[in-house]
Amino acid sequence: MQDEVIRTEALTKVFTARGFHVRAVDGLDLAVHRGEIFGLLGPNGAGKTTTVGMLTTRVIPTSGAAWVAGIDVVRHPTTAKQMIGVVPQTNTLDRSLSVFENLYFHGRYFGMSARAARKTTNEFLEQFRLADRADTDVNTLSGGMAQRLMVARAMLHRPPVLFLDEPTAGLDPQSRIALWDAIEELHGAGQTILLTTHYMEEADQLCDRVAIMDHGRILALDAPASLKDSVGADTEVRVSADGDLERLAANLTDLAGVTGTQVIDGAVSVSLRGNHLGPAGILSAAEAAGYRVTDVGITEPTLETVFINLTGKDLRE
Repeated sequence: MQDEVIRTEALTKVFTARGFHVRAVDGLDLAVHRGEIFGLLGPNGAGKTTTVGMLTTRVIPTSGAAWVAGIDVVRHPTTAKQMIGVVPQTNTLDRSLSVFENLYFHGRYFGMSARAARKTTNEFLEQFRLADRADTDVNTLSGGMAQRLMVARAMLHRPPVLFLDEPTAGLDPQSRIALWDAIEELHGAGQTILLTTHYMEEADQLCDRVAIMDHGRILALDAPASLKDSVGADTEVRVSADGDLERLAANLTDLAGVTGTQVIDGAVSVSLRGNHLGPAGILSAAEAAGYRVTDVGITEPTLETVFINLTGKDLRE
């Protein structure tokens, strides 16, 4: 399709060491459309970073194929690099250069004239709210500022596709929101973005579509709202109690309005649909079954709920 900016077919990566084989990405079929923010959501070790590594030419696939902006990333890695901007998990800023110089020399490296690189650098310093830090040593930047600078640098040569690998990992909430604003501004200008994250709120807030990954495979793919609707519940009640939680989950399964139960992280998660039963009803049913309830919490279904329903485990593992 003409609007497919990223496409993979049976993309696979197997790492081998000392006779052991780890299938990090397993037959990935994926299509990312022009102008969307596409999220890969999953726990650490799900295969997200390896997927980005193959799409950005840093990791050679074991088998399968991948195209970015119409370029085969395996056959033509040098050309593919001209079409992408990459913000990795680690800080890769040049510590010997100022904020301005990190941007300016990136532009020169990608073939921009001195005048064009200087002009674009000044524009991006304003756009990413770093103009007052132009002459600053990058070693003195806060984590949030450094991350915004890396996004600005990745975008300086105006690539068709931007890859963000865990872009807000380790940032404080204020810095995370500031970076979200910068990403949404790029999205509003039509930038295609693929980001990996294990923060469900981040995927929900930013992404047009989300692929939930685990063990190198895509378990579900859709818009965040559609994924949450697929749970078949509009309320999640979390019950902590003494005793056999598996038996408690089984006791609660047949109650009116309950669409599913799971024992997760030392509590019973109960999915409810409609107004047949609320937290008070769940509490009464648990106590009637002979359990001493120690805590009850209520939330709306999240992308983590989807992941738990698919895998039976916590997204943050």
